[in-house]
Amino acid sequence: MSTQIQADAAALKAEVRGQLWKDNLRDYGLLGSLLLIVLFFYFITADHASVAPVNITNLIMQNSYVVIMALGMLLIIVGGNIDLSVGSIVGFVGAIGGSLIVYAKLPYPLVIVICLLTGTVIGAAQGYLVAYAKMPSFIVTLGGMLIFRGLTGNMLLGQFVGPFPKGFQNIASGFIPDFTDIGAVADALPEWAQIHWVSLLLGVGGALVMFVSSIRRWRRSKADGMEVEPLPLLIGKNAVFAAIIVGIAWNLALYKGLPVILVIIAALALLYGFITTRTVIGRRIYALGGNVLAARLSGVKTERLIFFTFANMGLLAALAGMVVAARLNSATPSAGNSFELDVIAACFIGGVSASGGVGKVMNVIIGALFMGVMNNGMSLIGLGIFWQQVVKGLVLLAAVYVDVYQKRKG
Repeated sequence: MSTQIQADAAALKAEVRGQLWKDNLRDYGLLGSLLLIVLFFYFITADHASVAPVNITNLIMQNSYVVIMALGMLLIIVGGNIDLSVGSIVGFVGAIGGSLIVYAKLPYPLVIVICLLTGTVIGAAQGYLVAYAKMPSFIVTLGGMLIFRGLTGNMLLGQFVGPFPKGFQNIASGFIPDFTDIGAVADALPEWAQIHWVSLLLGVGGALVMFVSSIRRWRRSKADGMEVEPLPLLIGKNAVFAAIIVGIAWNLALYKGLPVILVIIAALALLYGFITTRTVIGRRIYALGGNVLAARLSGVKTERLIFFTFANMGLLAALAGMVVAARLNSATPSAGNSFELDVIAACFIGGVSASGGVGKVMNVIIGALFMGVMNNGMSLIGLGIFWQQVVKGLVLLAAVYVDVYQKRKG
């Protein structure tokens, strides 16, 4: 009897371990897809232009708004809702900020605060209608998309408003200072050493911290008796992430160094990663999207959570609006057009479930990078804008199909 019990226990342990491998490989399959598309464009672009230092820097700057808003959209979709107004909020906030800087002559730090508050109020107003007036989020934010796009057009009247002070532009196009930027220092260094060492060291240090902290977290979880992913898979995944971080840091160091916007994105990623995995409000948002009735019966204030996710989305859309305006050095009537589609697509490609309750910050960032690399690569090879839309639509459908298939199979 004892032999049979031991055999059954061993079989159950092997089954659980096999399921862990399967689940984690499914999660990290997205990372493999990103690497494949990077390699694809590496080989088909002339002179490997897709991985040139200047192109990687431009790729980060051009797609920063997608990453910023995808972090907010993650919470919206995980909570079981959608926000179609984010692109219009980007344009509206950019128009307000540009007008305050150029016409009202307000200092740009004060304008940044006003714009962030404006975006938060807009998101909160939409959140109130969804959470407390019980209106469908699709309808509320569709109305918001039309309203704020129209207000932007009426405010700017087809005109570009700019230019902006250098300090404001640095939000999107500035770089972290480096000692090699000093002419005397650069002249004293040999040619091979004239790179941006601060950027490279920060990248290597960040990769090392990520690797070590991940291993320590795995050990704590295993000591507490929790189910953990297999150690070889954990090491392999983190080794790939570390290689990507160091590779990006090396290429940035060869050009102008570490962009300011990348530092902002990294800080936001750490913050939202902490919120979604280590805080009560994060766990409750996932519970809300998983089963709103069960969450409500468990004592969760679901209306308050919905209100928070939309206010947070408005805040991040306002930040993205200032980033776009700073990069263009002007507020434009067309700013933010179709941004909501790229942001939502980044979330779904990153594995966020269309039915809510499932999604990870790191996967969403990978999804945003996937979209950025795909857009950039298609532009480099000269693919027409309309065919680019076709390809993005097919990729989005494939990502949602995989999610639905996995749920049905489960």
